[in-house]
Amino acid sequence: MQLLGKLVIKSRNKIIEFLNEEHTGRISSIDENGYPQIIPMNFVFINDSIYMHSHTKGEKLDNIKRNLKVGFEVDRNLEFLPSYFFDPNDASVADTLYISVVIKGEARIISDVKEKVLALNALMRKYQPEGKYEPMNENMEVLEAVAVIKIIPKEMNGKYKIGQNMSAQERIELAENILKRNSKTALETLEVMGFTMDGGKPVLDTNEEW
Repeated sequence: MQLLGKLVIKSRNKIIEFLNEEHTGRISSIDENGYPQIIPMNFVFINDSIYMHSHTKGEKLDNIKRNLKVGFEVDRNLEFLPSYFFDPNDASVADTLYISVVIKGEARIISDVKEKVLALNALMRKYQPEGKYEPMNENMEVLEAVAVIKIIPKEMNGKYKIGQNMSAQERIELAENILKRNSKTALETLEVMGFTMDGGKPVLDTNEEW
């Protein structure tokens, strides 16, 4: 329980920052037979809500019309830590560094044109920040051909594991092992862990808590 407490993201701003950086989330709704249906979606977090666009017909829309309660999850797998980082023989000590956010909330299918335009333009700014498109406006016929789903969070919780439960020396040794393994994501992982590079060696730059 002590470790689990250390894994909780306490900063709401950090949760929102993470949501703004990630490109794929998963919405879970309940189908007509009572089973959860999970679908990966593009999304944007604005005005304390999740927005997604969709076809105007489909199972997830039918599910939401029957039951407004949904789940939404976003995660980033930072780095797999092989067991030999910690023990030469014990496979059970293999681990993963990660960040995740889980939301429980109520979904709405937006009919208000102004809100649809707001959401669709926010999605475009997130996924196509270079521009080169005509922003949506309330008079565009295309608005009738797209559905916008809004999730209003009732609970929003985050967890992260970036070595914050380790001593400074243990974190440095872990960072060195990650670099030696030559992971394609090593430098990005080390940055998230709070390291900077100095002459090819990781230096613990911050102990910032999330």
